[in-house]
Amino acid sequence: MFINLPFFIGLRYISSKRREGFVSFVSLFSFCAMALGVMALIVVLSVMNGFDREIKTRILNIIPHITLQNARGIEDWVDWSSKLAQVPGVSAVTPFVDGPAMLTFGNRFQGISLQGIDPALPQEASPISEHLIFGDMRQLQPGSFGVVLGSMLAQGLGVITGDTLLLTLPQVTVTPVGIFPRVKRVTVVGIFQVGAQVDEGIAFIHIADARRLLRLGDRVKGLRVILADPFSDSAAATIRAQLPDHIEMSTWQESLGSLFRAIRMEKMVVGLLLMVIVGVAAFNIVASLVLMVNDKRKDIAVLRTMGADASTITAVFRIQGGVVGIVGVVTGVLVGCVVAVNVGAIVAGLESLFGFYLFDPGLYFIRRLPSQLLWQDVVLIATAGVVLSLLATLYPAARAGQVQPAEALRYDH
Repeated sequence: MFINLPFFIGLRYISSKRREGFVSFVSLFSFCAMALGVMALIVVLSVMNGFDREIKTRILNIIPHITLQNARGIEDWVDWSSKLAQVPGVSAVTPFVDGPAMLTFGNRFQGISLQGIDPALPQEASPISEHLIFGDMRQLQPGSFGVVLGSMLAQGLGVITGDTLLLTLPQVTVTPVGIFPRVKRVTVVGIFQVGAQVDEGIAFIHIADARRLLRLGDRVKGLRVILADPFSDSAAATIRAQLPDHIEMSTWQESLGSLFRAIRMEKMVVGLLLMVIVGVAAFNIVASLVLMVNDKRKDIAVLRTMGADASTITAVFRIQGGVVGIVGVVTGVLVGCVVAVNVGAIVAGLESLFGFYLFDPGLYFIRRLPSQLLWQDVVLIATAGVVLSLLATLYPAARAGQVQPAEALRYDH
């Protein structure tokens, strides 16, 4: 007869409103705190996933997925381009020329990575063109020595399209009157904005002009490889196996590893901080059950005299606390998933209603709050919430099982 008794009594105690109104309020507060904590975790982590995806997408539109280069240049780059283009998963292979340089405008100067590209190739011109905010990529012609700058770089130098800058290379020219650094006047023909660190450290120039400046002749510094799926490692492994020792290979994960490690670390820290809310809800479950045990000492004694053993009494309060926590977790998961999927539309609606912008399009590189709901995060958060809820019931339930019927009834009036 006691098989279903713990479930019946545990659920009855949750909804009881007779004398233990304060205890029921604490249980309701525990439920709300658990649901709120789980929902906040899901929404915040989804937004951080959205920012991570947005940054990766924008950066991968500008930088190559795989870079093959040699310090002295690659002479047989045409043959290598044809060979690499046949590797499964490779979308395009383009030559490039790059090197360190310094741009000067007035009394401002900035070290940069000067990169030569060929705008006639759609796979090179189109990604940058998508992020141009001023100028036109068609003005990047051989012999014109035009440059396309990132928005942060242009802002730091205080230049706009049409301004002339002084480009200084880390090479020297020996003349009868002395040694002089190699400099060249260049004209700003475009400004792009990706919204990441590439905006402040890269300047694009036509590949023919870059060869002349860096004295490479017919050689190129390396090859850029664009993958159909930049997150797949199979094509990179195939290319690495074919390369000779004198050609170095680097992937975008290696070149920007510190940035994405910082994003992952930030996500983990924020998740741990928000998990405190779930922990507080678990402590509330402990408090509500302790109060319930003290309030139900007479009921416990009556059940013990009727034949219920300590394990049955313990199960009653475990079920009561576990149901409060689990229902809170389920509610938080459902509400959190709905909010996380629609958070962009919700924020946009609030901005339209109250006439403010959470992210000013003039200052930030996004116009809509990004969000990406990952089932791994949902499972991890839900599991953590359920485990904390069940652990929170152990101590109060154990105390309830230790209540002696004679002592409980002796002091009851």
